[in-house]
Amino acid sequence: MPSVRGTPAPLPRGTARAPLAPRPAAAVVLGLVLAAGALAGCEYTYDDGRAGSAQAATAAPAPAPTRDPLQQDPVSAADLPDWVFRALPDGTGPVVQADAGILGDGEVQTVMSPVLETGTYSLAIACRSQRRVTFTVRTETLTLLDLALRCGINRDNVIYLSTDSVLMVRVEARTAANFAFRVRRL
Repeated sequence: MPSVRGTPAPLPRGTARAPLAPRPAAAVVLGLVLAAGALAGCEYTYDDGRAGSAQAATAAPAPAPTRDPLQQDPVSAADLPDWVFRALPDGTGPVVQADAGILGDGEVQTVMSPVLETGTYSLAIACRSQRRVTFTVRTETLTLLDLALRCGINRDNVIYLSTDSVLMVRVEARTAANFAFRVRRL
């Protein structure tokens, strides 16, 4: 069985040890020392508040405007025409039906249009309330729009009637609300 020595065997006479290779850690340390020396010679300038500075001060951005919740409270019957004028966008084409009204808590209102000819129409809807208002637009056979509209955001939809039809616009609100809609022929 071979024996294990605790010390290395002596070298024969006339043999020299190989020189040790430089270690990579020593090279990294040397590189860091040289980089630190090079950076120590760089000049750092800063604004110390003296009058000689030509740099503009950084301005903080203006705060974003917040939405006033009172602007979503329903308006009175006297103010309703003015709100409808501001809320519904002007468009091209003749208006074939327009309506607006005030709904109480949990109230549902259904409005019927005259018979509309086959064609393409623009339906603009708007509401004013603290909660969403649900608009459902149907013909005799088809639901064209079923939307719970977040008040304060107006919506303009393009609808196509493939046959002469009567539109039934159903508006429902959980809380007091104003609503308006306008149908234009395109």
